[in-house]
Amino acid sequence: MLVARRNNDLMSTMFNELMNWNRWNGMCSTDEETTTAPKMNVSESDKDYRLELCIPGMKKEDLNLSIDADNNLVIEMQQKEEKKDKDEKRHFLRREFSSTQFKQMLTLPENVKKEDIGAKVENGILTVTLPKFTPEEQKQLAQTITIE
Repeated sequence: MLVARRNNDLMSTMFNELMNWNRWNGMCSTDEETTTAPKMNVSESDKDYRLELCIPGMKKEDLNLSIDADNNLVIEMQQKEEKKDKDEKRHFLRREFSSTQFKQMLTLPENVKKEDIGAKVENGILTVTLPKFTPEEQKQLAQTITIE
């Protein structure tokens, strides 16, 4: 399974935090959408791979999981802030709530049963289970080609 690496270089991280262009641009732009990357755990057992993403405040209606034509697992999240009617007696001095969106693509290993992939959301954690083929099932998938 191909997973994006996180950079652990201290100087690079400090520089990126200091010069976070999305944050600075957000202060000057009217676009209220921000992109965040949830923390992800990836584990493996004999039977399956398991992804756990930390998504506090998200509901299953905010999530979309799919497999694209290139055998990638696509995880998309989008949560929009609900606009409420303006109260004429109240105005915001500071407003930081905004919509959140995220899209992650992970290359699936060849030994994953795509039709049996499952996902659930519980207590702010999205758990995606990717079952593996057993060695017997992989042998059944192998085909011989008859030469004419």
